Amino acid sequence: MLGKVLVANRGEVAVRVLRALRELEIRSVAVYSEADRDAVHVRLADEAVAIGPAPAAESYLDVDAVLAACRQTGCDALHPGYGFLSENAAFARRCADAGVVFVGPAPEAIEAMGEKTSARRLASELGVPIVPGSRGAVESIADALEAAGEVGYPVAVKASGGGGGIGFRVATDEAELAAALDAVRADGDRFFGNGTVYLERYFADPRHVEIQVLGDTHGNLIQLGQRDCSVQRRHQKLVEESPAPTVDAALADRLGGYALELARGIGYTSAGTIEGLLVGDEFYFLEMNTRLQVEHPVTELVTGVDLVQEQLRVAAGLPLSLGQEDVAVNGVAIECRINAEAAHRHFMPSPGTIDRYREPTGAGVRVDSGVEEGTVVTPFYDSLLAKVVTWGATREEATGLMLDALAGFELGGINSLIPFHRRLLETEQWRAAETCRDLLGDRAWLKETAPPSGA
Repeated sequence: MLGKVLVANRGEVAVRVLRALRELEIRSVAVYSEADRDAVHVRLADEAVAIGPAPAAESYLDVDAVLAACRQTGCDALHPGYGFLSENAAFARRCADAGVVFVGPAPEAIEAMGEKTSARRLASELGVPIVPGSRGAVESIADALEAAGEVGYPVAVKASGGGGGIGFRVATDEAELAAALDAVRADGDRFFGNGTVYLERYFADPRHVEIQVLGDTHGNLIQLGQRDCSVQRRHQKLVEESPAPTVDAALADRLGGYALELARGIGYTSAGTIEGLLVGDEFYFLEMNTRLQVEHPVTELVTGVDLVQEQLRVAAGLPLSLGQEDVAVNGVAIECRINAEAAHRHFMPSPGTIDRYREPTGAGVRVDSGVEEGTVVTPFYDSLLAKVVTWGATREEATGLMLDALAGFELGGINSLIPFHRRLLETEQWRAAETCRDLLGDRAWLKETAPPSGA
């Protein structure tokens, strides 16, 4: 097994990885920026190293600083978590050059899926359905107009290196296409260093469904069912569940087959997720995330598989601890992301100091968190504070447990999405397993999610 692992991340995912390391009796090293000097993950690690100022570009994204921390502490491996450097193929290669095991897939797999136009082409070649769209990158407005004419409006204009809802605009007609093209190209250059743009057909109300895969270096590859992540705001996920409520056994087998075909086609190892749109019972590939997902706990709860521990086993050169025949999906798990945001104020970020904090507990309730009472929530990083995850024998039971857990979650001093989630899960749309898209676009309804104090 690995000897010492550096966790190149912060917040709740750093805490999650540190917990897995402790359970496997592997020594851990945390890194932190000046803003995170007193963060929970710093205290939980066996060792901690400061790597720079608060801005992520000068700390968590500083490859030289992160690798210097590995050398300084004698780490033989590095877990990137998600976000930051987790899908950076060049960084994975730098780790290998430095003699540090990157806990994730090979750089070649990251590259194969990192550029969206080539990923679409590869998926199509492997027989995985893709969303109808441009054959490749669109270089000019003339190219875009031609592609949109073939695909049909509305079209989604996407940055090839995009993700997380960044680099995505919808054009409903020719008049909107040029502006969308310029905006997405600018976003791609700014956020991903890649101004390449492509077009896809835009579906107004699809389901967002993804399939979890795990592979090792011994040729073993398995899939662990689906997650439904359809409750989103501006293409940012808010609520996830497993299994997907509208996927029957036959469709589940087909989705699992697509995922395995794609992962096998690129020789995938470690944890990865194939994401797509479900329109009726038709699945269309969108992208593959070559890392651990934020929503991985719902898969863990319904399968009993610790995905982070499996990642560490694979990185150590060990085979997966289970085969496909050992995977069984039991019950239903739901995850609510607790962001430092005010839903009733157009999801405005809510930095500040947490002056009251008590997590819910009980059977069927799990909380993955990176904060505590006294934590200062800064504007420098993602607003995710914690994730509440519940498991029940049925979707109704899991929902009831979630409502109880959210009611018992004390988080004061800042706004959070707790009131929003409580209101959403009480709606008939959620009970009917609808996508809830109209609710998230309804300003009057969102105002109803204000906390009792009106803060």
